[in-house]
Amino acid sequence: MAGPALQYDTRPVRPAPPLPMQPVFDLLPVILFFVTYRFTDIFVATGVLIVAVLVQTSVQWLRHRKVSSVALISAALVLVFGGLTLIIHDKTFIQWKVSVLNWLLAAGLLASHYFGEQPLTQRLLGQHMAADRTTWLKLSHSWIAFLVAMGGLNLYVAYNYPESTWVTFKLVAIGIQFAYMFATVFWLASKAQPTESQ
Repeated sequence: MAGPALQYDTRPVRPAPPLPMQPVFDLLPVILFFVTYRFTDIFVATGVLIVAVLVQTSVQWLRHRKVSSVALISAALVLVFGGLTLIIHDKTFIQWKVSVLNWLLAAGLLASHYFGEQPLTQRLLGQHMAADRTTWLKLSHSWIAFLVAMGGLNLYVAYNYPESTWVTFKLVAIGIQFAYMFATVFWLASKAQPTESQ
């Protein structure tokens, strides 16, 4: 005697939104900077940050034979601004590094609106989500505003609060960035359709 017919849900499964940012592994240099600062000072912590970034970049290259553009830019800024901090013995340079990186990323996003066929947000996430150009531009504009604001806030904290407060803010800002990332990715998921699997 045949058993009851099995019922299958044939509706397409909507994939979870992708995470466009680098993995948590890339946060290790900042964490080491924060921990080192708690036991020494900002100059020793900056030296540890430089070494950690160099090791991190080398590991990425050895494992994947490539390093992302954002990681390369960040590493270059750490070497330049961190190096100046140690050579001149002035913490101002390493404090500016975060703002300069944010503003360079914002400038890159803005430039992608006018150069190339797709804005950078679409190039990064278009393989996972299908959306019209207006949606991609809205996402891009939201990140431009966020990066510009975070760059300004970093300098505001650096110049108006004690050094230890700025170091703590540097770590907290990463949490804010992740929270904003999740918010914007889920917003994109609500506006877009998943691309068809190959």
